[in-house]
Amino acid sequence: MLPLAHAPAWIAASVLLVAGIVFLSLAPIDPDLSLPTNADKVEHALAYVCLALWFTGIVARRQFWKVALGLFALGMSIEFLQAAMPYGRQGDPWDLLANVVGIAAGMAIGARRTGGWALGVEAWLGRS
Repeated sequence: MLPLAHAPAWIAASVLLVAGIVFLSLAPIDPDLSLPTNADKVEHALAYVCLALWFTGIVARRQFWKVALGLFALGMSIEFLQAAMPYGRQGDPWDLLANVVGIAAGMAIGARRTGGWALGVEAWLGRS
């Protein structure tokens, strides 16, 4: 993790973010809910772009590979859990692929543009 002055707050926010993704991924859904075909793939990719951008903002660049690996493990675990549960969810390898696309995009953006953004936020807050 980066040397953040408010590291416990960043960690707590990270836990809440991941818990929210897990909850939304595993919560029962209405079987009559009709979405456009493959709309959930866009949701998966966007969720994992956001996760990757978040974590590339709070960890050192040399740890980015751990972020990517951890997010992949999270996505795969969720797909296995969805496959095992009887509440209208089902595991889908295409969802996992959408997660990987999101992770790759988020990691690329973090590596090229936004990595370490939390230090900038703390600096800005310190000036206020």
